[in-house]
Amino acid sequence: MTKVILTVKETHHDNNAGPKAKIDIENFLLKDGFEKWNFTINQESVLQKAKVAYIDVPRFLAKQNDIDEIFLQYPTYSKIVTKQLVKRLQQMNSKIILIIHDIESLRLHYGEKGYIDEELRVFNMADGLIVHNAKMEKWLRDNGVTVPMESLGLFDYDNKIKLASGSNYETSVCFAGNLSKAGFLEKLSLKRVKLNVFGPNPLEKYGANIVYKGQYPPDELPNYLKGNFGLVWDGTTPITCDGLFGNYMKFNNPHKASLYLSSGIPVVVWRQAAIADLVEKMNIGIVVDSLNELDEMLPNVSSIDYSELVNNAKEVAEKLRSGFYIKTAISNLEKGLV
Repeated sequence: MTKVILTVKETHHDNNAGPKAKIDIENFLLKDGFEKWNFTINQESVLQKAKVAYIDVPRFLAKQNDIDEIFLQYPTYSKIVTKQLVKRLQQMNSKIILIIHDIESLRLHYGEKGYIDEELRVFNMADGLIVHNAKMEKWLRDNGVTVPMESLGLFDYDNKIKLASGSNYETSVCFAGNLSKAGFLEKLSLKRVKLNVFGPNPLEKYGANIVYKGQYPPDELPNYLKGNFGLVWDGTTPITCDGLFGNYMKFNNPHKASLYLSSGIPVVVWRQAAIADLVEKMNIGIVVDSLNELDEMLPNVSSIDYSELVNNAKEVAEKLRSGFYIKTAISNLEKGLV
């Protein structure tokens, strides 16, 4: 059986983890015998994206045949490229599976009926979807997506850095991300817990016990992460996850969680986040309603309980580092497509 992993890449990259999830999935599947198809778009050029959609894609696909399954990493961050890709792929005698990284109807266009209808039509043009979790699948079903779906569980994370030891429990937490989107940090101060912050666009000054630790490329970042827990949080306030990105956490599996877990670091997540169910079930972290609970909760975690969290996180890390979750999801979805 011939399988292809198809990824649309962007010309602009910096020290953020944006493309890493797609690159990692591509690399894991290549090791599993997949062929690689790539197209590159320039986000600054409408003309170049039109060229890719209407010239490069048809010309390339016209030369391909005898492909059993094509896995397209979605979204491509270009509507015209996405539409033309799916339309042209449908003309081949191949099964089309979308690996969902983000659903823009949930992330940036929540409640916008016209946008949602258009995106969901694309999903229904595929033969199957790999989605993040059961809550994302339920939302898609409730809104009219009828094709087979399989939940990923966690995003795999190619991490070659030595696992965190987890030997010293110092009630510390780390947070990594684009700090311009982490408005909650402006209003957070801690008394008994230390928070180490990593990423671009830091504030000039942080609250008590919050320390900025710099910015590193995604593949190097795990080497610098210092903290007993990794924080998965979004929005403008430490009281709850709010706004569009806070709401999105009710449906998605943040790639940030995989960064921490692939390093052997248990996580702290919002209780209403979709990933909270998995965190509690696998005992790989703690869930909170508010970050104001950290000063009370973390000092009360016993060394025995913390060791168990670390051991569980390390077991998950080994799976994340091998592509276990994407390979399992594909295998399970294929069984329903026969």
